[in-house]
Amino acid sequence: MKDIVCPKCQSVFNLDQAGFAEILKQVRNNEFEQDLKERLDAAENEKKAALALANAELKNHYEAQLSQKEQENALLRAEAENKVRESLLEKEKQLIELQGQLQAAETEKSLAVTQAISQLEKERDALKNTLTTKDLEKQNLESNLRQQMQAEETRLLGIIQYKEEEIKQVKDMKMKLSTKMVGESLELHCENEFNKIRSAAFPKAEFSKDNNASSGSKGDYIYREYDENKVEILSIMFEMKNESEGTSSKKKNEEFFKELDKDRREKKCEYAVLVTMLEADSDLYNAGIVDVSYRYDKMYVIRPQFFIPMITLLRNAALNSLSYKQELAKVRNQNVDITGFEERLSNFQEGFSKNYLSASAHFEQAIKEIDASIAKMNKVKSELLISANQLRLANDKAQDLTIKKLTYNNPTMKAKFEEERNRDNTEND
Repeated sequence: MKDIVCPKCQSVFNLDQAGFAEILKQVRNNEFEQDLKERLDAAENEKKAALALANAELKNHYEAQLSQKEQENALLRAEAENKVRESLLEKEKQLIELQGQLQAAETEKSLAVTQAISQLEKERDALKNTLTTKDLEKQNLESNLRQQMQAEETRLLGIIQYKEEEIKQVKDMKMKLSTKMVGESLELHCENEFNKIRSAAFPKAEFSKDNNASSGSKGDYIYREYDENKVEILSIMFEMKNESEGTSSKKKNEEFFKELDKDRREKKCEYAVLVTMLEADSDLYNAGIVDVSYRYDKMYVIRPQFFIPMITLLRNAALNSLSYKQELAKVRNQNVDITGFEERLSNFQEGFSKNYLSASAHFEQAIKEIDASIAKMNKVKSELLISANQLRLANDKAQDLTIKKLTYNNPTMKAKFEEERNRDNTEND
């Protein structure tokens, strides 16, 4: 943005780069037209002044010569009258000399007039050639300007197309981060995602629906994994919640926390995870893995795209603490005090919780960066569209510039072009 001061009212207003360039271009075009008009007027005035000066000088010169000749003729006639007695041969000789002088004067006069006319015609032709050259320069300038504007427009359109494709890619990436389900239920989606990598990532794990409703309620899925000594590595109670977009009464995630915690404790699972599509516009739940253990112990809320990463994070933490669990099982079997082991296990769990919070913060920051990139690219697209529109308007103005408009209110230029048009028509005839 640039500050512009009005020369009349001294008001200050802001113009962006495109607006400033447009005003500058208009000023330059006006200066060019004013300069062309002033030069043509000056050339016309110089031509008229030269013609007037030449005619005046010729008139004065030949009037002086004629006056001198008249005086000489009067003197000669006086001398002839005084010398009547002189021989006729002498008079005839003098008469022949006078006639020769008169003829030479007439010849000199005709030659001078011819030279003056020739000089004026040369100046007229030079002025005509200058005007033609200016027209060619103007046409070349207009052609170059059109080519530059077309090239710039093509470049801007390419940039716009590239930015639109980039925005589309970012939006597609964000859509993939938000949901992968098309036409299938959330439970089936999670089960399919787990089964895709079960044999490679979780070969010893049990992942099945919770069918035990003896306590009056049940979860959706239970994940359990044991080592070769039947020591539990990890257990998770999963609850999946989804709803259609047309549902009138929208539920909230927190409405299911209490029941999920109850199911986790009754089924003796270590963790509880709510996989949810509810509250789709919530910045909290869209940020990544949300720890709600401040309300219910070892409970997390995630979107479907974090289903496998959540299991992986908890499993990696459990594997790190597996040695402690194995030692704890041995000590319990031998009726040994396990206080020290439980403290170390608790310390590890606290460390894992801190690591999880850090990872969750990074997830949230990544989503914010993606949103900021989309907003920034949309703004760049808007600016490029404005620039392309300004170039289109400039091109329209250049296309609309004609000889007729250039000669408007300029009788001298109209007369010159009319004279050239008539001369061309005469030569063609």
